[in-house]
Amino acid sequence: MIDTPEPNTAAAARAANSGLVRDFGLLIKSATRLEQRIDAALRRECGISHTMLEVLIRLCRQPGEEVSQRQLADDLTLTSSGTTRLVDRMEEAALVRRVPSPEDRRVALVEPTTEGRATFLRAAAVHARVVEELFVRPLAAADYTRLTKALSEIDKALREAG
Repeated sequence: MIDTPEPNTAAAARAANSGLVRDFGLLIKSATRLEQRIDAALRRECGISHTMLEVLIRLCRQPGEEVSQRQLADDLTLTSSGTTRLVDRMEEAALVRRVPSPEDRRVALVEPTTEGRATFLRAAAVHARVVEELFVRPLAAADYTRLTKALSEIDKALREAG
């Protein structure tokens, strides 16, 4: 007896091989691979993860700014419990410290330590090197400009969509 494909097999194959699926998959795979390369370099050269660098970027962006764990969770799109565990690890590594909010004693603010700022500066240089090598350099300058403009437009549309 000859196996005949189910009626939806061809339609499913077309959907799985569509340009939109392929193009979005390429974006996700490229972003994931780049993030993995950045994370590996940061762990090897600075002893921190890429997510820890993202926390330090947020904390160092506006010196003296009060940043709560809730704000960190929102900015980094992490859960509250995930942010708490991350800040715990960073506090144990002497990269950040929690301080009570002067306005609300129930709120803990997070600030970088002197060691955290020094680690951030080393990590920012590693991050810049990897991004330059694997994100910027492979493209012609005009293509890089178009890519970043397009990504900004996509980000804007996503923020406006809620």
